[in-house]
Amino acid sequence: MHTVISRDGTPIAYDKTGTGPALVLVSGALMARADFAPYTALLSEHFTVYAHDRRGRGDSGDTAPYDVAREVEDIDAVIEAAGGSAMLLGLSSGAVLALEAAARGSAVTRVALYEPPFIVDDSRAPLPADYVEHLDRLVDQGARGEAVALFLTAAVGLPEEMVAGMRQAPMWPAMEALAHTIAYDGRVMGEAMSGNRLPLHRWESVRIPVFIGIGGASEAFMQDGGKALTALGPHVVTHTFPGQDHGIAPEALAPVVTEFFTAEQPATTA
Repeated sequence: MHTVISRDGTPIAYDKTGTGPALVLVSGALMARADFAPYTALLSEHFTVYAHDRRGRGDSGDTAPYDVAREVEDIDAVIEAAGGSAMLLGLSSGAVLALEAAARGSAVTRVALYEPPFIVDDSRAPLPADYVEHLDRLVDQGARGEAVALFLTAAVGLPEEMVAGMRQAPMWPAMEALAHTIAYDGRVMGEAMSGNRLPLHRWESVRIPVFIGIGGASEAFMQDGGKALTALGPHVVTHTFPGQDHGIAPEALAPVVTEFFTAEQPATTA
């Protein structure tokens, strides 16, 4: 494990694996850097992979108040440790954070996103307007399990009875430990899960090549949301992974994003 200090003094822990061009991985909600291990094992054959604990998770610190800009600065600190520039691969809400970093001027050369969980139409219910505030209240009250349950039902869309069963699973305490960071991901998403048109102005400054991976077996709203990003311009391409859903298999994702990152000219939409 390595540590860098972000601009506001927060320590950010990361693992460094492999050789080659720098690739920084950006995790989604309820993920820590250890969850990237299956992806890192494959990607480190071609890249020097940096997997970090986002603030408030794992071995990284946390400094109040939270702001998305601070998480971008955390990515900047890891990129600086990686030599001053890097490519980014983000999963789920981490994909949106990776795109946000590119939009805010981080030293990013290419960015690959897998299923940013946008809700841009009526194919599923949007998040409640007070979703983030509700999460904050639950965590402040010590109801961390209820915060996780709110995320799993309102954001992920799982049935309440399934979530009730998950509370007995060995993974539940680890999710509760990260409950305070779920609202962080809610703030990263902003209005992009409201069921309204995607707020493309947030990322219109991005001019580097952008790859969007979409699971062929994913729900319609997820596919529609990812495709909506192509309106940013011809530098944005999509790729559909047959048979994959939001929890894509590392062996399916790794070779395709490797081709995107290493190609002289990124492929057109497929």
